[in-house]
Parts: sequence; C-alpha cells; structure tokens
Amino acid sequence: MLMNREKSVLLIVDVQERLAPAIDDGDAVVRNCAWLAGVAGRMGVPVVVSEHFPEKIGSTVAEVKAAAVAAGAQFVTKEFFSAETDGCLKGTAIDDRRQVVVCGTEAHVCVQQTALGLRWAGHDVFVVADAAGSRRASDRELALARMRGHGIEIVAREMVAFEWLKRGGTDLFREVNRDFIR
Repeated sequence: MLMNREKSVLLIVDVQERLAPAIDDGDAVVRNCAWLAGVAGRMGVPVVVSEHFPEKIGSTVAEVKAAAVAAGAQFVTKEFFSAETDGCLKGTAIDDRRQVVVCGTEAHVCVQQTALGLRWAGHDVFVVADAAGSRRASDRELALARMRGHGIEIVAREMVAFEWLKRGGTDLFREVNRDFIR
C-alpha cells in the first residue's frame, strides 16, 4: 500500500531534550524527524507531536519543535508509553486520517507500543526507520522486525516524501526536491 498525503498524518513520538542525546545516531534521528515535519508541512499533511512526561524528560528538541510548529503541529502530552493507549491522540488529526506515519524515540518502547496500538485500532501504520531510534541499535532493530511482523510497514523518509508527492514535474515536486531532498 502506498502512502497518500490526503489520507496521512505524521506522528512524531517523544523526541525530547533529555532523551535525544542518549539515542544511538540520535543526531540523524532528530534531523530526519525535523525533515519529515518540514515535508509534511509543505504538503499539507497534519503533524502531531507527543511528549512523554515533559516535566521530567524535557520538551521536544528545538530543531524538531521548530519544524513541527512551522507545520502547524498539534502537541500532546502523555503518561503511558503508548500514545494510543494514553488517549492523548483523541481529538487530533489522527482521528480524521487512516494512515499514520510514525517516527521518534524510543523505537522499542513508545514508538513500538504506539504503532501497535494504532494498528490494532484500525489504522494503516508506517514507521520511518531512519527517523526512529533507541539507545541501543539492537533494540531498534528488534522493534522494527516485531512491528513488521504485525503488519506495520517499515519505510524510509524519502519513501514518505515521494509517495506523498506521487509525481515529478510539478511545482510542488520542484519545491520539495529543492528544499528537502538532499
């Protein structure tokens, strides 16, 4: 199944100040989450950002927060590892969209539990591998394999962008290609 920007929402899970420095290849995860927020904003795809106990873990890292705010993101806080179980996603753009593109940290905890919950709730879920991280690379790999086994699509950030674009040769393609595809 292809991702469609009219049916998609981007969910950025818990890319927070005190956790991000501990993530394996965390700079790339942060950069790729911010990139996805920028692409989503330019293409009119709603963005939702979750924060797990921000009073303890900090708020969303500045680079991701700036891109998400520019995209008009909705921010929610949560206590459960799964944002779906927590109920904090109710009333967000996720209610209106069938496809949920998920990125963030940690892949084997909050990302995985949220993705599985969304899948079991009837959403088509896509986890962006190059924008999902854990403190240990082995935990990330296990989580991606487990999610794939439960029908969650594992994708790369450029797969998201090009599937949302659908075609080249348009003004939108040229703009996204110029500003985001590197």
